[in-house]
Amino acid sequence: MAFELVKLPYASDALQPVISQKTIEFHHGKHLQAYVNNLNGLIQGGELEKKTLEEIVAVAPEGAIFNNAGQVLNHNMYFLQFSPSPNSKEPKGKLAEAINRDFGSFENFKKEFVAAGVGQFGSGWAWLSIDKNGKLVITKEPNAGNPLRSQLKPLFCFDVWEHAYYLDYQNRRADQLNDLWNIVDWEVIESRI
Repeated sequence: MAFELVKLPYASDALQPVISQKTIEFHHGKHLQAYVNNLNGLIQGGELEKKTLEEIVAVAPEGAIFNNAGQVLNHNMYFLQFSPSPNSKEPKGKLAEAINRDFGSFENFKKEFVAAGVGQFGSGWAWLSIDKNGKLVITKEPNAGNPLRSQLKPLFCFDVWEHAYYLDYQNRRADQLNDLWNIVDWEVIESRI
């Protein structure tokens, strides 16, 4: 199966000022498109060609296929979790209950999550996932890493590669991470549980 560039559920300028149109055009339109093209070329005619992104990320050995599949999956989750006008600035329902149970409060969760993103040396991702027992966990993954590789179910992520924020925030990664909370669509995250 050939993978395609995920379609954004919003206009390329809709997330401003948190994410500029220029960043969306480069990050989504160029970086993610390159990962999609690379992945399709790498798996064409091979045993992974018929697998889903999740299956490829879970089983591919470290290397080009894993790196490109991981980046496609991670970026798809990242871009689809945002909205220019989310219904709520905080999660509700089961997700809110789990965050309060496992992190004490939404504010504490946000602090821990941003700390994971800021603390990721170099390029990578901050993740909220759920383990097999239903406990929420925050992890940080380098490069194309995804919690699937640790038998966790990823729910939510912030991209801490410089291409995700450098045009808008330069070296101020923490500022960008803190601003992203304003555009998270918690209904999308809840649907991933």
